[in-house]
Amino acid sequence: MEKIRNLKNQTHPTGMGISGQAMDRKIARTTPMSKKLGYGAAALLVIAFGWWFVDTLLGGRSLSINSQRIIVSTVTVGTFEDFIPLRGRLVPSSTVYLDAIEGGRVEETLVEDGAAVEAGELIAVLSNTNLQLEVLGREAAVTEQLNNMRTIELQLEQNRLTHKRNLVEIDYAIKRLNRALARQRDLVAKDLASRSTIEELEDELTYNENRRTVTLESQATDARMQEQQLLQLREAGGQLQAGLGFAKKNLDDLNVRAPLAGKLSGFSIDVGQSITPGGRLGQIDDPDGYKLNVKIDEFYLGRVDLHQAAVAEHNGKDIALKISKIYPQVNAGQFEVDMTLADEPTGLRRGQTMQVRLTLGDNSDAILIPNGSFYQETGGNWLFVVAPDGSEAVRRSVRLGRRNTEFIEVLDGLEPGEKVITSPYTSYTNMDRLALDDN
Repeated sequence: MEKIRNLKNQTHPTGMGISGQAMDRKIARTTPMSKKLGYGAAALLVIAFGWWFVDTLLGGRSLSINSQRIIVSTVTVGTFEDFIPLRGRLVPSSTVYLDAIEGGRVEETLVEDGAAVEAGELIAVLSNTNLQLEVLGREAAVTEQLNNMRTIELQLEQNRLTHKRNLVEIDYAIKRLNRALARQRDLVAKDLASRSTIEELEDELTYNENRRTVTLESQATDARMQEQQLLQLREAGGQLQAGLGFAKKNLDDLNVRAPLAGKLSGFSIDVGQSITPGGRLGQIDDPDGYKLNVKIDEFYLGRVDLHQAAVAEHNGKDIALKISKIYPQVNAGQFEVDMTLADEPTGLRRGQTMQVRLTLGDNSDAILIPNGSFYQETGGNWLFVVAPDGSEAVRRSVRLGRRNTEFIEVLDGLEPGEKVITSPYTSYTNMDRLALDDN
């Protein structure tokens, strides 16, 4: 056993222990990869929390910008002119559209587009075979109805004459029987005639009197019935006559005439062209009167009213205007109004555009800031106010009111003398603070 212990304590001649001896040394422990990732995530969370704490609690989101790239304006006190600039287009004051009442084929055009026409002047000729056949059919129906009425009138007159002839005969028979009866009664009184003869005459007289009564009733009944039938036929004939009149008018409308004097425009039909019913042929404009058609942003819809005053500029002179019509439709964020001109200067042409100033209210003293592009980004709810030393600009909530092309009215949040940034905020709408430097 002692030898064995000695062998264990011996070393290899080369200085290495005996084989197997190295397996008893201690091995250093290593940190698992999952724990390393956990430590990294915790560090990032601490850094992010620190950034949020500094950003939110110690001043908000900030950005450094060059002060030469922004426009700084001063809050002032002045007179606010409540108007908006607009652009209007001259259109005729009155326009009559030429629409085809009945469709047809263009047979002839007698004037050119842009020509001046007189009231009633023939402009174009259309043809419509179906309409012509319809008019012929209506005329035939009217003729047939008139013939029916004439037949009934003739029958009524014939019946009246027949009844009258019968009454004449009956009256004659009654008169004759009365005379004969009177003679027979005298003879019976003298015992020269029998009683039976008188009875026969009395029976015949009674028959004729009853016959006369029935004939009168028949005559009255026939006359009443035929008069009612004749009245119905007359009403139907009148309706047919009215329909025929409309059909003839439509047929006459195939000859297109100018309804009033003016300038013809939009008239671009050609011979042989088919026009549908209600199709637009052109229009006639009043050549002497104009109005101004103006489009206004829907933001001002509640502040625009009839008879509101405006001013237009033409050749260096102002023309007084007044709103005469407001169109309720809103298209592409705009609505339209028509303005009448108090005085129409010479040289006006249809389609010409004019600069217009529409007055929305009276002038008043107010706190003002210059109108700028910032309004599109903020909606007038906030803006950047420059510090007195000019080193930074801080976001501030404000309340803005009316605006025109030059100024915006300040209702709350700013004092005269303060400076604000009025250039676009496109690059820093999410910032709370801007650091201004000259570099």
